[in-house]
Amino acid sequence: MSEPCMSCGACCAFFRVSFYWSETDAHPDGSVPAALTVPITPHFVAMRGTQSKPPRCVELDGHIGQAVSCRIYDKRSSTCRDFSAGDERCNEARRHHGLPALHLNP
Repeated sequence: MSEPCMSCGACCAFFRVSFYWSETDAHPDGSVPAALTVPITPHFVAMRGTQSKPPRCVELDGHIGQAVSCRIYDKRSSTCRDFSAGDERCNEARRHHGLPALHLNP
């Protein structure tokens, strides 16, 4: 499986995606569109939809476990860029959505 995330998306509909506000385009070096975020604290924001119950990022297209894509993939936050397919958190999200665990070779 070369790109397991392209058929999953469980993390985008399980965790709150929060990060430091300067990653948004409200800061000169930021890239995440600020309009797609909500404030969590004075210094942290979250992707819209991920603060809801049940969470689902507003930029996630597709069906969990089948085929998904991120509309802002090239501008995604460090929280998303640093997420690892097949790790404990990934498999927790997959279990929540009734998907089998990933066992990827390091």
